[in-house]
Amino acid sequence: MAAILGLDISKETVDACLIDAAGEHSKKVSNNAKGFEQLKRWLQNRRVKEVHVCMEATGSYYEGAAEAFSDACYMVSVVNPRQIKSFSETLLLRAKTDKIDANLIARFCGAHHPPAWTPPTPEQRKLRGLVRFCSNLKESRASFLVQLETPNLVPQVKSSIAEVIDNFDEQIEKLEAEIDDLIDRDPDLRRRRDLLCSVQGIAKATAATILVEAPKLEEFVNAGAVAAFAGLSSRTRTSGTSVRGRGAICKTGNARLRRALWWPAIVAMRYNPRLRQFAERLRALGKPSKKIIVAAMRKLLILAYGVLKSGRPFDGALTTS
Repeated sequence: MAAILGLDISKETVDACLIDAAGEHSKKVSNNAKGFEQLKRWLQNRRVKEVHVCMEATGSYYEGAAEAFSDACYMVSVVNPRQIKSFSETLLLRAKTDKIDANLIARFCGAHHPPAWTPPTPEQRKLRGLVRFCSNLKESRASFLVQLETPNLVPQVKSSIAEVIDNFDEQIEKLEAEIDDLIDRDPDLRRRRDLLCSVQGIAKATAATILVEAPKLEEFVNAGAVAAFAGLSSRTRTSGTSVRGRGAICKTGNARLRRALWWPAIVAMRYNPRLRQFAERLRALGKPSKKIIVAAMRKLLILAYGVLKSGRPFDGALTTS
C-alpha cells in the first residue's frame, strides 16, 4: 500500500502530513522550490518509496508543488476544496489549523483515492507564464490610468505617469505578440483558440486566459461543473421560513478566470445576440446590474465550454448539457 502525503498549501508555506505504515508524521516547509526539495528529502529519509501526493486546487498556490512532485514521478492528485470541506463535515471536525487541514487532505486521499493530476506540458507552462504576466501588466496599467485622472495633478507627474503607461503599452503589445505566436505554432491550441473566438465577446486575450486557466475545459462533465470550477455557481441561503439570504456566487474557484470574464461579458451583452437577450430578460425581472454581469459571465463561460466540447464554432444556437 502506498503512503499518502497530504499538503495544505498557502501563499508562503506548505504543511505536510505523511500517513504510512509507521503512523502519521508532519512537516512544514516554504512554498517554493527549496521547500519542495526539503519535502522530497524528508520522504527519502523516512524510506518512503511509493507515495500518493494530494492537495487542494487553491488558486495558483498549489501549482509549484504539484509540478515539482509530478516531475519527480510521484502520483499527484489535485482536488476541489469543496470536496475536502464536505469530507471534514462528515468527520465533525471542530478545530481548523494548517496542520489539521494537511491531515484531513491525507485522510481524504486514503478514503477516496482521487485520480492522478495531469501536469501541463512545457509549452503550456510557458503560455501560462506569458498570459498571467500580461494580465498583471494590464492591471497595473489600469491603476496608472486612474491616477492620471487625479484632479490638480502637477504637469511633471502627469507626464511621468503618461510615460509609464506608454512603457506598459509597449510591453503588453510585445507579450501579446509572443502569446499569439506560441498559440499559432501549436495546431491544437490554435484550433481551440479559434473556436473560443467564434463566440462574440471572447477575443484572443480572453481565449488565451481560458486556455491557460481551464486547459481541459471540454472534459468537464457538464455546464454546472464548469461554473463551479470558475466559482460562478449560485449559492442560496435558506433555512425553514425564517432565513432567506440573498443569492450570491460561491467564489470557490479560479479567480483569474472570473476576472478575465468580467469585461468580455459586458461586451457580449451588447454584441452577442444570445447574451443580449439573456441580459434583457434579467433586467425585465428587476435584477441589479452586477448580478446580470455575473450571470452573463457564467453564460459566456458555458458557451466557451460548448464550442470546445462540440468542436464546432458558435452559431447562436449552440446548446450544452
